[in-house]
Amino acid sequence: MSAPQNFLISLEARHADRIFDGTKTVELRRRAMHVAIGANVWIYVKMPVGSVLGCAKVTALHTLSPRTLWSRFGAVSGLQRQEFFAYFEGLSKAFALGLGEPMRLASPIALDRLREVSNGFHPPQFFANVASDGPLLQAMNRARYSEPSAPARRARVAEMV
Repeated sequence: MSAPQNFLISLEARHADRIFDGTKTVELRRRAMHVAIGANVWIYVKMPVGSVLGCAKVTALHTLSPRTLWSRFGAVSGLQRQEFFAYFEGLSKAFALGLGEPMRLASPIALDRLREVSNGFHPPQFFANVASDGPLLQAMNRARYSEPSAPARRARVAEMV
């Protein structure tokens, strides 16, 4: 069995915080992301934070009209209705990446450390694949995780019952 795909996305801190607290379970994009269900989404938070804060698993991929996307996922998108439709203005199709099992790193990996371990590292504009045998993934995998987020704890408890 092959290792899961890993990729990195850049987000604003408010969106990352909502993913980690379990209130944002979809990541919205103006164009489709060609990733596999089960892939690891590593979350880099833009400046002034400038760090990888954790990861989540891809649970689903949705390409729908913005109106349909809003009706299905507006409540878990992390956006208000007006902001959502402004983001997708002019598009007939919108993309949502389902996210689950969010896990915050106990120690964020700062931009200078990312550049130290991966020469020439730049945070992605859209998303970037992370090589399974590369130093960037090794550094992220070495980071020790804090306690699982509330949704991940609930899922683990449910599995035990």
